[in-house]
Amino acid sequence: MRTRRTIRALVAVCCTLLLFTGVVGIAGAPAAADPGGPAGIPRLTDDRGRTLTLRGWNVEDKANRGERALSAITEKHFGDMRAKGFNFARLLVFWDDLEPRQGHYSVVYLRKIERILDWARKYDVQVLIDAHQDVFGPAFGHRGIPEWATRTDGLPFTAHPDDWFSEYFEPAVQRAFTHLYEDADLRRAQARMWRVIAERFDHHPAVLGYDLINEPMGELRAGEDLPAAARRIERDQLTPMYNRLANAVRSADDGNWLFVEPTPIVGEGVPTGLGRIEDPKVVYAPHFYNAAMEAGADYDPAAGWIESYEAAVTAYPKEQRIPVVVGEWGPLNNSLPNMGRFYREALASLNRYSSGWASYVWCYGGGYCAVDDRGLFRANKEQTAAPYAAAVAGRVASDAYDPGNGMYRLVYRASARPGMTEVSLPPRPTGWRIAVHGPAWTSTRTVPAGRPGTVRVLARPGARIAVTATPRTPRSVNDG
Repeated sequence: MRTRRTIRALVAVCCTLLLFTGVVGIAGAPAAADPGGPAGIPRLTDDRGRTLTLRGWNVEDKANRGERALSAITEKHFGDMRAKGFNFARLLVFWDDLEPRQGHYSVVYLRKIERILDWARKYDVQVLIDAHQDVFGPAFGHRGIPEWATRTDGLPFTAHPDDWFSEYFEPAVQRAFTHLYEDADLRRAQARMWRVIAERFDHHPAVLGYDLINEPMGELRAGEDLPAAARRIERDQLTPMYNRLANAVRSADDGNWLFVEPTPIVGEGVPTGLGRIEDPKVVYAPHFYNAAMEAGADYDPAAGWIESYEAAVTAYPKEQRIPVVVGEWGPLNNSLPNMGRFYREALASLNRYSSGWASYVWCYGGGYCAVDDRGLFRANKEQTAAPYAAAVAGRVASDAYDPGNGMYRLVYRASARPGMTEVSLPPRPTGWRIAVHGPAWTSTRTVPAGRPGTVRVLARPGARIAVTATPRTPRSVNDG
């Protein structure tokens, strides 16, 4: 259970302080970020200079290790995500599986990752490879950093199975993070691990980038409150770590994006203390979780959490002039009375400032799963499947979807460099009708009922273009 009661208690006080041919598939190595993004934040771009929007889900297998590692992830995951209109997956991989013994990298594990990437390529899904850790790793009953890289100085650890996130505050776990950040040999080992990944997947067309570590934490000092500790850890330990790992990745891969995360404390509306990451292709990748909702509470619109989160999370990328992609979000219990409103307001907020997001998690069942065992969206999660501009060959003026009437409208100024704009439409019972205004061409005027669609638009350079998608009526469907 993904509870965060500990953070909720620790931050309760601090929160008050605060014309072209060819069909375009997966983008290749990215260019510099589009300087004209929402809320003063640059947008993610591809190697053709097109503005990208990512919509997708995390994909994981935390249960299986060794020979069974990643076996819970199948081709069906990517086919089903794409069939509902999603184009992005954050793939969880584990250092303890990649390097079970120091200096011995698992060729089998690398092949399994590559097979998953091949499935993603088949369905035009872009992948972020995430070096995942939960409560540091196997030494504490979880996944992530190998046991051989775990140093605790003999400090105590007590498991909390009903509140696993509180285990991050156990002395042994906190000391293990300090050693990872400060010990020269562990620094080199972590950098080698990333170099192995980058060398293997540098040219794979499904790879968008690398998430250098999931939800990093650290060691609190005596008398230090959690927000102060988070900012210090981010400034003094995470920033130099990210610069080291960036150098390691760039020794093998100079094209894909590097995603960097703050500590999870940002979810409580605490601005990050991260400093400058000296790389031209960095993405800020915070997570979007609310402690009260993670502990089982319903969404409280009056609490102002989304507003405080947005204010906190946008400060750093504005300052650093880097894009934002939210790497995880979504509550455990989606069926509480206010959760429909939460999804509406959360999506509106995310779309204001980010280049995309990966919700948690694409699986078939209960809990956090996106869909049930029949493949149907679980309560309120169908709101994540909405129209979006996956790639825009130009500067976006407006990009809006009205869930009330089902109308989507994209307005953009076509770039001087000819390119194909792509609008992604999720399945709709009656299908879609497409209209393009301005000197532009598309071969797609309708999308059949119950099917996803990709509308590709070729525009005259410099022209102002509007693309509108509206639901077809039952009569228009019958009339063909």
